[in-house]
Amino acid sequence: MPLYILPTPIGNLEDITLRTIRLLKESTVIFSEDTRVTKKLLSHLGIPFPTIIPYHIVNENARVNHYVDIIKQHVIAVLVSDAGTPCISDPGFLITRACIDNGIELFTLPGATAFVPALVQSGFPNHSFTFEGFLPHKKGRQSKLLAWKESDKTVIFYESTHRIIKALEQMVTFLGADRAISVSREISKLHEETVRGSTQEVLTYYQNNITKGEFVVCISPKDFKIGGL
Repeated sequence: MPLYILPTPIGNLEDITLRTIRLLKESTVIFSEDTRVTKKLLSHLGIPFPTIIPYHIVNENARVNHYVDIIKQHVIAVLVSDAGTPCISDPGFLITRACIDNGIELFTLPGATAFVPALVQSGFPNHSFTFEGFLPHKKGRQSKLLAWKESDKTVIFYESTHRIIKALEQMVTFLGADRAISVSREISKLHEETVRGSTQEVLTYYQNNITKGEFVVCISPKDFKIGGL
């Protein structure tokens, strides 16, 4: 009765491992962030639907103990999010913690996640970095940005379509107009792009170009200079 945590494609549906496909085929229950997205993936892979149970941020607190009971009744239970690796800025932490507390073994497969390719293609130092998930919507945004101004590590965070311009404007204000950043949009999808430059240059670019999609922002260490390591 283990729980397998399976990364799913973040864009291109070919970005999935053979082991993940096998476990989806063998699973008897799938905990899914969005059952519609999961059914679309299973259909693409030609996998018959097993029992699929919604598991998302709205219900995870109230039903996590019930889900543990379900896992105990199944030979192969898996957890998937809409895209990428569960628990990384997605639901999943509570059920993994509850499984550990109840002696249920966890197996987490390596696979798709957005911040790793964004970091690699930023060209910034990656031997030591900080991943921050999503910026707070309101309270705490300014204090985080001010703290990152003095960071000697590359800092990575996610931002949404609706807040990317605001985030870039705040970065100009609190990090300075010349801080080197890299913004990757729609990783692994048709309109994937990465824009590198100073905070002001990247802000200007997105003020005049498409800002739809999912964004990963990388902030260079404080002493990094554009055009050289």
